[in-house]
Amino acid sequence: MAVADEPAKAEELNDQGSCRAERLARLLKRARSLPAVPGVYLMKDSRDVVVYVGKARKLPDRVASYFVPSADLGPTKGPMLNVVQDFEFIVCETEFEALLTENRLIKDIRPRFNVRLTDDKTFPYLVITQREDFPRVFVTRNPAGVRPDGTTPEYMKGAKVFGPFVNAGALREAVQVAQRVFKFRDCKLDIVEGDPRNKYFRPCLLYSIGQCTAPCADKVSLTAYGEQVDRFVRFMGSKRSKMLVELRREMEEASKALEFERAAELRDQIAAIEKLEERSSRRDGWQPETEIGYVEPEKGMRSLQKTLGLDEPPRVVEGFDIAHLGGNETVASKVCFVDGRPFKSEYRRFKIKGTGNDDYASIREVISRRYREAGAGHELYPDVILIDGGLGQLHAAMGALREMDVPAPMVISLAKKEELIYVQEREAPIRLGRENYGLRLCQQVRDEAHRFARHYHHILRRKKVVGE
Repeated sequence: MAVADEPAKAEELNDQGSCRAERLARLLKRARSLPAVPGVYLMKDSRDVVVYVGKARKLPDRVASYFVPSADLGPTKGPMLNVVQDFEFIVCETEFEALLTENRLIKDIRPRFNVRLTDDKTFPYLVITQREDFPRVFVTRNPAGVRPDGTTPEYMKGAKVFGPFVNAGALREAVQVAQRVFKFRDCKLDIVEGDPRNKYFRPCLLYSIGQCTAPCADKVSLTAYGEQVDRFVRFMGSKRSKMLVELRREMEEASKALEFERAAELRDQIAAIEKLEERSSRRDGWQPETEIGYVEPEKGMRSLQKTLGLDEPPRVVEGFDIAHLGGNETVASKVCFVDGRPFKSEYRRFKIKGTGNDDYASIREVISRRYREAGAGHELYPDVILIDGGLGQLHAAMGALREMDVPAPMVISLAKKEELIYVQEREAPIRLGRENYGLRLCQQVRDEAHRFARHYHHILRRKKVVGE
């Protein structure tokens, strides 16, 4: 019998190989028809789930390289070709925008075949402090300046923040080049004008090599140093063409003098300065996990415990929001905060089916889907479930939860504008002061759910616009 089965198995394998070859040929043909521009591509399986996200300088060249017969994707991405049924793409204006988009999508979607950019590491920023007597300049991945305990140092308040920058090495090199011209400090010293101890302080090596004017040792006046920093701020906001012209002139002179090492050094400095253009702005919200300054977590949890009358501070809070465009492509988001901070590995998105622009029906659907297992007693509820909306949204969520065998412990909703907290089985909403730590914690959960839903919805809409 085993011998008789061998031809049938061989025929089945041939059929599978033929189907795979036809599928890859179809995808290759489509990939070659993509616009020859920078962008991001999303590989999807038969269930329409994104399994890989990548960036491209030219979309057709990069995407087609996956599907050519000779493609060798290695042990990590090789198995991906067995499940990819389709792909979608997002056109970007520049290559660095494609890099930012890829990073954001990987962190939000967490596709199973992506191994890079899945951690919490972010692109860096350049900070110029403003409220110190002698402002400092430094590179950081924490532009909000929030410490582990939730507090923010005084010097970060009102600071000018540039970025994120997509090339950390080029940014640090560019800062070193600029420091030779503008002679700003990058140390962490707390320097106060008029402190008599400054006259006896020994400056660091940067003063000796002419890269800092040493305000720590009273070597420069407050006015003169302030002018240096102001010029650097303007330099960061300009095209930096004057410095580039001077560096190129020095490079040409070094080359003519056969000083090739010096010319190569200047060439690298020019490349670093030019890469300062490869940056975005915090207004674009590429890295909200670092750009949002969260309230002091412990104070927020204790305040919310008191407001809601809980036995213990709520350690786990999950927030929900709905996003749609005229009833099309309706999506829901679920975010999770643990101990007052975002816990991104528990973020989820849900495509809502068949509810159009009915927010109440969408909330009932997502709450039912999310807490089906908890309602059956197979997992734990969070300490607090927060719905973005008012009393109607709260009633919709409670309607879904009442159908569960195990009731949820605490469900609330937070209405926009008036910022009223509606609580399950309470008639009157709770009004808190705008500086209340519990309210601010709820606002951050609500705002993060809103951002997460809108971001995904924006991607869906953008794909539709480009003809996908």
